[in-house]
Amino acid sequence: MFDDAPKPVEDGYEFTLEQDSLANAMGARLPNRSLWMVQGEVGSGKSLVSQRLIYGLLENGSKILVVTTELTTRGWIEQMESIGYPVTDYIASGMLMVFSRFGVIAEAKEGVDLFDVLESDAVEKADVVVIDSASSLIPEGLEPSQYLTSLQKLRKICSESRSLLLTVDPTEMDGKLLHKLRSSCEVLLDLNAGFVGGEIKRTIVVTRFLRAAGPVQASVGWRVEPYMGFIVDITAVS
Repeated sequence: MFDDAPKPVEDGYEFTLEQDSLANAMGARLPNRSLWMVQGEVGSGKSLVSQRLIYGLLENGSKILVVTTELTTRGWIEQMESIGYPVTDYIASGMLMVFSRFGVIAEAKEGVDLFDVLESDAVEKADVVVIDSASSLIPEGLEPSQYLTSLQKLRKICSESRSLLLTVDPTEMDGKLLHKLRSSCEVLLDLNAGFVGGEIKRTIVVTRFLRAAGPVQASVGWRVEPYMGFIVDITAVS
């Protein structure tokens, strides 16, 4: 469990890493008290982008709570290690907490939605809360009249001196709710992936980035190498 309440950060959260130039291309700091969203379909790299942001935030002193719906706790930690982002020391020191829908090994917890997760006491102790993937935890059958209430719940989390990072698969969500969620974000990153010359080319399209502390590129090409982590493809940055 985290030891202390989050510290107020007036100028945003640094996520710089020496081994890549992502922060230089994407605003230098992520805004505080804000909603951030990474959107993409299966295979677009949502989890990898979120893991890069998480590690950068940890390396710059932020306390992070991660909720993963796709991996076990152990699997998430091993995935981070495999791309060169060791996190066991951060867990041991209380800077990082990881929850999984599947528990430590593979016992799925049914009937838990996004707002149940956000009621955890651990949320109050984190600087940044990451939900990967949030779209799989959105309650089913929401009426249009409930959309505003849902957004207000997310905004309340952000208003309490912390930021919230959601990864979203648009195929898992109601289109109207997704549109309202996108319109509410301070940071909105859309992920594209396609074959060029026989290779998969991945791109982060920076659709919105408010209160940036530095230059923001319109798009950032990237790839991940085993044990080297996130690499910005300079030839694909615009």
